[in-house]
Amino acid sequence: MVNLYDNDNDQFLGQITPAQLQFLIDSMEEESTDDQDYYLDENTLDYLEGRGADAALVALLRAALAGRRGATIRWAQ
Repeated sequence: MVNLYDNDNDQFLGQITPAQLQFLIDSMEEESTDDQDYYLDENTLDYLEGRGADAALVALLRAALAGRRGATIRWAQ
């Protein structure tokens, strides 16, 4: 499993599967080959849903926003 964290406060958000992580890697822009964080907002989540993200991943990412306009999450294995 892969752990997700809120990059702003280091809060543990939950775990995703390696397949869900690969979906994020394939769907999101990375600044470098070792980039392990992503900025999310509602538009990003809509984009991921449109690309076929599974419901559990989207639910976890929506919870990570927690009413904020955007959030940066990071992953760690």
